Amino acid sequence: MNQHVVVRSIERADEAVIRGLAESGTATVHEAQGRRGFLGPAIRPIQQDVARAGSAITVLSHPGDNLMVHAAIECCQKGDFLVVANTAGSTHGMFGELIATSLAARGVVGLVIDAGVRDTSALRAMGFAVWSQYVSCQGTVKASPGSVNVPIVIGGSIVNPGDVVVADDDGVVVVPRIDAAEVLEKSRRREAKEAEVRERLGSGELGLDIYGLRAVLEDVGVTYVDSV
Repeated sequence: MNQHVVVRSIERADEAVIRGLAESGTATVHEAQGRRGFLGPAIRPIQQDVARAGSAITVLSHPGDNLMVHAAIECCQKGDFLVVANTAGSTHGMFGELIATSLAARGVVGLVIDAGVRDTSALRAMGFAVWSQYVSCQGTVKASPGSVNVPIVIGGSIVNPGDVVVADDDGVVVVPRIDAAEVLEKSRRREAKEAEVRERLGSGELGLDIYGLRAVLEDVGVTYVDSV
């Protein structure tokens, strides 16, 4: 097979599962799947108070070249999340208002990219959600081959086509498609447990007692004294 490919068709998770993961949020989902899948603190939202989840359409691009981003658009469906990685570091503004307009027309819910974006005011105004490593006015060319819907790596995490991307103010977490339903179930159990703890904390109980941390303090050699 040619090393540069565009894979047209992928498998996607159930829509109800994707919605549920969006409602749970990145912090809960990350914990629920064993603290895996976080794309790292360098990938940040350009907007606030926005949460999205969708199926990953993956792009592997040459730095400073957004040819394959354009190639990926026709593979996108309603509810998809475009996820772009580069073969080497790039600070270029590879994505802006015009590409967002095209993606929005196909129902794409957002973008994750390990390079830069531009036209950020316009993107926020049109409601297109973006999580990027940089904001940059530096433009790109459209000349270098890459691939669409192949495994990529961002922030040390592998993203496969069809994996569920969950993104909000706290960052981006990727859930393998085959694990999505199980992770949602674990997330809901975690939310129920947190609701119980929240109520206890609100009534004045201490986390030291709820989590059994007094014994931990003793085990690590911490002692209490009345004064120093």
